[in-house]
This record gives sequence, C-alpha cells and structure tokens, in this order.
Amino acid sequence: MTEQTRDRTEIDRIADAHLDTSVELSPLEATYLGVPGADDRIDDLSIEGVRARVDLARRTLHALDGADPVDDVDRVTVAALRERLGLEVETGERMLQGVDPMELNVIASPVQAVRDIFDLMRKDDAADWGVVTARLRAVPVALEQYASALRYSSDRGAIAPRRQVDKVAEQCREQAGADSTFRMLLSEAGGQDEELRDDLSAAVDAACAAYGRLAQALTEELLDDAPVSDAAGTERYRLMSRSFLGADIDLAETYRWGQEELARITALMEETADRVRPGASVKEAVALLDQDERYQLHGTEALREWMQVKADEAVADLGDVHFDIPEPIRRIECLIAPSQTGGIYYTAPSEDFSRPGRMWWSVPKGLTEFSTWRELTTVYHEGVPGHHLQIGQTVYRSSLLNRWRRLASFTSGHGEGWALYAEWLMADLGYMDDPGMRMGLLDGQSLRAARVVLDIGVHCGFEAPDEVGGGEWTYDKAWEFLNDHVNMDEGFVRFELDRYLGWPGQAPSYKVGERLWLELRDELRRREGDAFDLKAFHRRALDIGGVGLDTLRAALLDEL
Repeated sequence: MTEQTRDRTEIDRIADAHLDTSVELSPLEATYLGVPGADDRIDDLSIEGVRARVDLARRTLHALDGADPVDDVDRVTVAALRERLGLEVETGERMLQGVDPMELNVIASPVQAVRDIFDLMRKDDAADWGVVTARLRAVPVALEQYASALRYSSDRGAIAPRRQVDKVAEQCREQAGADSTFRMLLSEAGGQDEELRDDLSAAVDAACAAYGRLAQALTEELLDDAPVSDAAGTERYRLMSRSFLGADIDLAETYRWGQEELARITALMEETADRVRPGASVKEAVALLDQDERYQLHGTEALREWMQVKADEAVADLGDVHFDIPEPIRRIECLIAPSQTGGIYYTAPSEDFSRPGRMWWSVPKGLTEFSTWRELTTVYHEGVPGHHLQIGQTVYRSSLLNRWRRLASFTSGHGEGWALYAEWLMADLGYMDDPGMRMGLLDGQSLRAARVVLDIGVHCGFEAPDEVGGGEWTYDKAWEFLNDHVNMDEGFVRFELDRYLGWPGQAPSYKVGERLWLELRDELRRREGDAFDLKAFHRRALDIGGVGLDTLRAALLDEL
C-alpha cells in the first residue's frame, strides 16, 4: 500500500496549533487522545473554562481568514475547522449567555468524564500510579469548579431537566459511597508498595467525598428549580443535531423516515424469528436464543477472550481483501473496564501506537452471563471494520493529515454512522448469516431506529406514533415505544431512555449518519458506474478522517 505524502502547510500549522492549545486547556482530552504530558491534571470546569475554549475557537477561525489553502487536503481542513469551531462558538456562547444550561446528563457530562478518564491511564509502575494519584487529588477542585458553572447557569434560569439532575445526583452518591468505582483503583494498585497505596487511598477518599458534595449541591441547589419537561425544543435541538452530525437535516422528514426504517427492520426481525423457530414471534425467538448454550458465555474473562478472538478474526479476514489495514491497526486490545458502568465503547490508539486501539466493556456489577448472539455485531461496530479501522486508520495517516485532522476532528454522525454501516457490511459479507447473529444485528438496528423517532419526537414536540396512542409524547409513551422495539434488559433500556432525554440529538446520529453514508456511497456508485470500486471508496472516505458529514460529502464529490 503506497502512502501519499505532502508538505506541511500554513493551514496545517493553524490546525495543529489549535490542537496544542486545546489539549492544554483540556488535560482530559489529552489523555483521551493519547497526547502525553497532562495526565496529572483535570480541565478547568468552571464557566471560565468554557470561555477559554470559545476564545480559542474564535482565534483559530480568525487565523484561518488570513490563510489560503494550497491543496485539497487544506480545503477539507478549512471546511472541517470552520464547521466544528463555528458550532463550538455558537454552543459555548449560548451557555455563557445563559440561554442553554451547562452540560449535565447521565452519560456524557463532566460527572462521568472525570471518573471514566482513570480507566484510560497507564498503571504499569509506581511512577504511573503517582500520576493517577495526582489526578485524583485534582478531582475535588474540578468538581467544585463544575458546581460553580452549574450555579452560573442556574442564576440565569438555565438548568438541565429535573430528571437529569435527579439521576446524576444519584450517580454522584454512588461514587461517594462504599461501592464507588473509584475504589476499583485500589484493587488495581494491589501490587504497589504500602506508602503508594496509602497515598492513593487518601486521594480516592477525597475524590469520593467531592462527588458527595456535588450530589448535595445538585439536590439542594438545582433540583427544585429544574424544569420538569425533558424536551429541548426545536431551536436547541437543531443546533445539537448539527453538532453531532456535521449536517443540517430536515427534522420532520427524518422523523417520518425513522418510523419507516423501524417498520422495515421489524419486518426483517419477524422473518429472522421464523428462522430461529418456524412460527415464533420475535419475543419468543429472543427467549430461545437466550437459552441456547451455543450462544452463552460464563464470566467476564470468557467474554473478553471471545471478543478478542472475534476482533482478531475480523482483522485477519478483511485485511488486504476488503480494506487496506495498516500494520499498526492490525492490533486491537479487548478489555473489561474497571468502572462497571455498563457501556461498550472504543478508545483510539495513542499517536505513536504505544497504546493500541481498545474495545472496552464496562460490565455492570453482578453481571456474569452473556449471549454472543447479541454481541457479535457490537464487535464489528467497535472493532474492524467499525471504529477501530475508521479511527485507527485516521491516526495512522501522519504523512497525509495534520494532527488535528488525525486526532481531534471526530464527529458522531460520521463515526457512529460508519460503525452501523460496518455492521451491515459484515452481514452483506456473510458474517451474520446465522439466525441468532442476524437477530442480534437487527435488534441493535431496531434500537437505533426507534431512538431516531423517540429523540426527535420528544425534543421537537412532534406527534407520537399511533402505536402509543398518538398525541403529545410523555415519558410513559416513550418507555412503551422503546420497550416494544428493544429486546434487552429493563435496566439497560431505562438508562437508554434517560440518556436520550438528557442528550438531545446524539442518539439519532448513529442511524442518520448511517443513512448519509449509504446515500453518499450510492451516489458515487451511480456517478462512476462500472469504474466504482468499493474498497477504493472505503480507503478514500476513511482517509479524509472524522469530519462532519456535509464536509465528507463535499470532499468526496469534489465540491469544496
């Protein structure tokens, strides 16, 4: 595979200077991206931290005004930076002005980010544990800064919905208690010397106490004034949707399409249920699959080993045949996350690949039985040809892309849309022909389609589907709708619903992103006719990196 190379340009220098300052402002981002040097610190989570990031975005946009692109790579960089940073200014200003509240939700706000970052940190020796301890000591200040930012919003009448305040306060109380996932760090450090473990224990106690104080602040200062309605409203929703997609969509049309897509997937599930057992309903087929020993794994280590085997098989099978997979990306590490919060996610390799790309399963406490029929599609989503190929390949392209493009331009609709596209691709290639594995694919797709409908409908005030009685969406209607279309544990589905209600626009970005990826592929196929090559399309599209979907489209169609 011949690597394209190019000289560094003024646009590259502007983009990389932006990244350098961005990771200085956000040590959490630096750790997440694998950029060393700031792992002992936490971001300024006060309103001044928001202001600093908005100011940085403005400065970078101003610098772009005085620079001319010299090639197509530069033109994509300029378009991507203007789109991403323009949204950062717009959303940040709305928070600074008190139009929108500070981020507070059950899955992706500072409350979760401050805890989850410790899963990604190096813990190989005493020096690494010293860095972990230093960052733990920074938790109390960071959470007090965050509390001050929440007060700033509250004083201006902008507070997250009551459901989110209440649920996040509960999460904080859990982190403050005896079963806090912070205490998992003490187990991880079991082989270190006594003095180090004593320092770590004291830092863990301080971090837990800080979460307790934040829980108290949420309950005593915000909860009573928080709005009862979960809906973001169309104006804010449109902005959030753009931030997750990098594209402006017709919300009413997408709402209708979501219902049509859900009906299509439901029909496919019914066909697949009949393959599991002739005449079986979807619910009956799911119950049969859950009881089938062929699909069962016992214990988290068995789960991890199975994930690793399937991930490695996909790399071996697809490399050089359907995709160009550079050598460093042929390694993926599957891990059980210490935090036990329930998520399945991917983290990118570090820039030098000393930290490999990783697929994490944060298994909830007490869960020891797993069904492979549900999870094979997740391995392809998170691994190859999903996130690991997509993100790892972008990180690898140092001879072509600047560091901002390689490390920090991820957009949810692009990334998650590609990962869903990858799941269907594996089905097309024959990897999901087993009726159980196909049901797992379709059940996941049903969830993603259902939340397009639910998320847009609730937040934009569209009429609920007839199947839940029409009229105005309520929590009970949302629960009935989601539960009817998802065959998963009630606790998981309840959490998913809380997630959608508190993180407007993010959940639909998966399925809407997949739709836009498919439309773009099909348009290029029509344009190029017999000359269209799917492997070449994948290579070209992934080489662009994680830009917004409008920028991706313009780049592939030579419209920049």
